[in-house]
Amino acid sequence: MSEAKEQQLRRVIDTLLQSDPIIKLLQEVKLGRMKPTDAGLRAIAEAWLGTYQRIFETLHDLDKVSILQLDPLPRLAVLIEAGVLTPDHKTVSALRASFEQALAQSRSE
Repeated sequence: MSEAKEQQLRRVIDTLLQSDPIIKLLQEVKLGRMKPTDAGLRAIAEAWLGTYQRIFETLHDLDKVSILQLDPLPRLAVLIEAGVLTPDHKTVSALRASFEQALAQSRSE
């Protein structure tokens, strides 16, 4: 992978980490300070999913290995297991579809 592509991937990962609700807010749910159904938590999770989806829609020319590093499915599973989101939520479905499309359009290396 070229240095430019590595930098692009690093920027994308940094963007996702900045707004990731799992890192900060899911701990609050586990400690009982927030409920999984809290409107604020849900809004933050949905905004993060939207950011994630936009990233997949704007990524171009990354290889499969790079796209797989951005796989949202494990993080979605954590949010679903915690009760913050449901598997059939429209934003969850849209993100899964964007990831699958990005993976299908990626090049092999």
